[in-house]
Amino acid sequence: MGEAVYRNVGLSRAESADLVEMVIDAICDSVANGETVKLSSFGSFVVRDKKERVGRNPKTGQEVPIKPRRVMVFKPSNILKDSVLKGNLRRSSGS
Repeated sequence: MGEAVYRNVGLSRAESADLVEMVIDAICDSVANGETVKLSSFGSFVVRDKKERVGRNPKTGQEVPIKPRRVMVFKPSNILKDSVLKGNLRRSSGS
């Protein structure tokens, strides 16, 4: 991704890589803090709390409790979904 930023923005390769890393770190920090991160035309990273539930061991059929936990999910935007469906994602050379 840093290479694509380098080609399209005009920063040096090192600056482009640093910029991409800073953005990814900021997204990770926000999601780790339980915040929703929305990237326009791309999608959202959402943290959800799952309640305790009863699961089943597929081999034995024995019921086992599944502890409550936080999970992160990605919800793609309708624009991204349509682009994938139609096969016209913007592609950069070399990726």
